Amino acid sequence: MVLSPTRTYAPVIRRLIDAMRPRIHGMIHCTGGAQTKVLHFVENKKIVKNNMFPVPPLFKTIQEQSGTDWQEMYKVFNMGHRMEIYVKAEDAAEVINISKSFNIDARIIGYVGESSEGNRLIIETENGTFQY
Repeated sequence: MVLSPTRTYAPVIRRLIDAMRPRIHGMIHCTGGAQTKVLHFVENKKIVKNNMFPVPPLFKTIQEQSGTDWQEMYKVFNMGHRMEIYVKAEDAAEVINISKSFNIDARIIGYVGESSEGNRLIIETENGTFQY
């Protein structure tokens, strides 16, 4: 599992930029900060991730063998959720269709709203709900 080739998103991103550049509000490659990385690029936003893909077996094994708390796992690892494209809800279907045209599954994983309490991230998963 660990040594499997990494899939590049470059062709997908190229097509997204060609088709939707003015409508894309942000892109996050969930490495080096994993699921919390988005907090570095927003101001006074509440991000809710409440429809993520299931956790792949690799990350379940890492968690089981290391005993790492699930909240920390989402902070350190991408948990199989590698790329986020931030668009308005009405543009999400186009992003999903472009992704699927490359045989990469995609879905709406949450939403962004305003926050009067600074940046907030809530991740709702099969392993619990975590706030950052």
